[in-house]
Amino acid sequence: MSGQDSRLLGRWGEDLAADYLREKGYQIRACNWKCRYGELDIVAEDRRFLCFVEVKLRKTDAFGQPGEFVDARKQQRLRTAARLYLAQNPTGLQPRMDVIEIHAPQGVQTPRPTLKHLKNAF
Repeated sequence: MSGQDSRLLGRWGEDLAADYLREKGYQIRACNWKCRYGELDIVAEDRRFLCFVEVKLRKTDAFGQPGEFVDARKQQRLRTAARLYLAQNPTGLQPRMDVIEIHAPQGVQTPRPTLKHLKNAF
């Protein structure tokens, strides 16, 4: 898979995740929010939480569940980026770090990809 194909697949997965969150009543505050520490895939809120959502899409589980790819180093970068987001966008909501795993065996051609929302994942 080329780099461009991979980016398109990732963007497709992030769009699926954002749609899923909207259906669950979340309001999307930001998508692909970038800073010097990295990128936050989705920032969403519900009544109690401001959720920083990392989206992980995989075609196969051969190398583990998608959420397992959010290792300690990635978690630290996400926390740092979330702190900067909060400094620039103060809120009274409790922050939470979530992961949405997406299984899409045929990539963007997958008729019904499965999503799993891991709340407070780390």
